[in-house]
Amino acid sequence: MASAITSSLNRYMAAVGEQISFATQFGRNIFRNGFEWNEFLHQCYVVGVRSISLVAISGFIIGFVLTLQTQPTMKQFGAESFVPGMVAISIVREIGPMIIALICTGKIASSIGAELGSMKVTEQIDAMEVSSANPIQYLVVTRILACTLMVPLLTVMADALAFVGGWLGVNTQGHVSATLFFRKAFAALEFSDMIPAVVKTFFFGFAIGFVGCYKGYHASRGTESVGLAANSAVVTASLWIILLDAVAVQITNLLYY
Repeated sequence: MASAITSSLNRYMAAVGEQISFATQFGRNIFRNGFEWNEFLHQCYVVGVRSISLVAISGFIIGFVLTLQTQPTMKQFGAESFVPGMVAISIVREIGPMIIALICTGKIASSIGAELGSMKVTEQIDAMEVSSANPIQYLVVTRILACTLMVPLLTVMADALAFVGGWLGVNTQGHVSATLFFRKAFAALEFSDMIPAVVKTFFFGFAIGFVGCYKGYHASRGTESVGLAANSAVVTASLWIILLDAVAVQITNLLYY
């Protein structure tokens, strides 16, 4: 029993050490000469543009469904006029960043993990190292920075479309003009709501990119490890997003309330 616990602890500490080493290599290669701008822009396209349709539909549905679910309850208490503000605060503070980050995790982290995992298994990364190329700078840095930049932009777009979905949801049981809905929605928001929500999406994007790259880059030999890397990237990144969100909520409460 004791030996099993010791073995598990050793494996855990070894994994932590590998991740710290990987993060150190990433940090060193950000500012190294020869930054791969073309690959970075390509990854921004892959991460951002190719995710627009999924994120847009998800954001719209989030706002629409949230409004339909809450409007009847608010109506019972005679607070139907507060629906736009409630939808805006809920989406901007928590629901939008959290759900969009998890959606991006399923699409982006799995894709990065599978792509780098297949390159590791087919020894393409080893070939880059032998040819004096820098696989960390070309494969890892560009993908992590692309995720860090594009996930916040996707979240802002999804929040905007969630407002549109909320407005349409309100109009399923009545008639509220777009001007009135959006005026009430934005009147309920403050900078203390928007700034922490945007800042934490950068950390979400970094977690998605870092975990996807780490899992793919350290995939073991064999084709089965590609699927395992993609699956592990999604699970681990999702867990990190939940933990980061919990920390962000506590920090926000200390700073603003």
